[in-house]
Amino acid sequence: MSSSREIVLTSSPDGPITAYDIFSGTTLARFSGSRSPRHGLVLAGKAYIAASHISSATASGSIHLYNWWSSTAFHHLPVPEPVAPLAATPDGSFLFAGGVSGNVYALSIPSGDILKSFPAHTKPVSCLTISNDGSLLISGGDDGTILVVPIFQLVEQTTDGNCSDFMLHSFVAHEGPVTAVTCIGFCHYTVISCSTDCTCKLWSLLDGTNLRKITFPCAISRIALDPTGTEFYGAGADGSIYKGFLKVGSRKQVSRMLELAILADKHGGAIISVVMMNAGKNLVSAAEDGRVYLWEVERGQVIMVLGNNMESISDLVVASGIGDARRQGVRVGDNMNKSVGGGIVLSGKEFTRSVKDTVEIEDVLSVAAKDRSKAIDMLESAIGVYERLLELILKEARGGTSRNSHEDNGDM
Repeated sequence: MSSSREIVLTSSPDGPITAYDIFSGTTLARFSGSRSPRHGLVLAGKAYIAASHISSATASGSIHLYNWWSSTAFHHLPVPEPVAPLAATPDGSFLFAGGVSGNVYALSIPSGDILKSFPAHTKPVSCLTISNDGSLLISGGDDGTILVVPIFQLVEQTTDGNCSDFMLHSFVAHEGPVTAVTCIGFCHYTVISCSTDCTCKLWSLLDGTNLRKITFPCAISRIALDPTGTEFYGAGADGSIYKGFLKVGSRKQVSRMLELAILADKHGGAIISVVMMNAGKNLVSAAEDGRVYLWEVERGQVIMVLGNNMESISDLVVASGIGDARRQGVRVGDNMNKSVGGGIVLSGKEFTRSVKDTVEIEDVLSVAAKDRSKAIDMLESAIGVYERLLELILKEARGGTSRNSHEDNGDM
């Protein structure tokens, strides 16, 4: 199995996290012990799976951290309140969690130390995402607002002050709760937000300008984009997936941007997640009815159905580049699940002692290197953010100078 293989993971408020080989239909593993709310599942780099957990006995919240070769969480990260949405930096060093109070928490991984918390919204945090270049944290709330914060401001221990001191933007985006925010492009800082108010909107994060509004016949919980950023697929609360265009090839095709198409097949419940995979050839969606659909994008048809009607699904993510467990030296025990063809080992109760020792030693030796890497990454992120802010300031200054010049010439 190549390291580029994609694995689909689903979480549930009632049961385990399940990993699928989506193309063969095989259930690869189940990670137990988490009752995860919506948007409460995230991949923290290549090494970890993080899931929000709400205790059925006490209603208290925590975050469960899993690795790929054990079916049980190896770390339970305590948080001050129940949290739902999670987001992680691409390297898996930092995790962000949104609380029911409206607070956002920044945690170090895998220690779980809370580096910072701040009031982001006046109502529960409903979604979190990281910009495609890894420099910004973007949160949406049930209060209809979107908040943008440079990540380096959240993970530096020395940063003090109020939220307003380090946030980049905060603006009212929707009349209803924000259900998701999806980034478009790598460094353009354009996002599309979804809401229960049955609209999706495009925004410029540089100044909070609304670029476009798209109206749907129902609430949209998530948006997936094709690799070119041309087409989008919206996850509808009515069980349908809606297809539209963000851009077209010529002026003659502009009318297509006003059209919405509905894919033929329909889920039996509200769709909670839709993700593009396989280089844009396939789409995978999951609904509250416990079913996972694999779509062929070109034909717009479902080619495989997974799951059952017993367990509700609260989130879906796609993992890639996990690698071959054989190269890690993990011994396959009787209770382990492995992918078709002897690929990655995802869970089990038996391990070789040498692998455990090796992992522990590597964790210790990598601390210093990770700290240096974090410092460099945060510095580069800060420089990038301020460069873009400077560009915006200079652009506005040039515009102001031009206007003043025209006014002076008019007076003459």
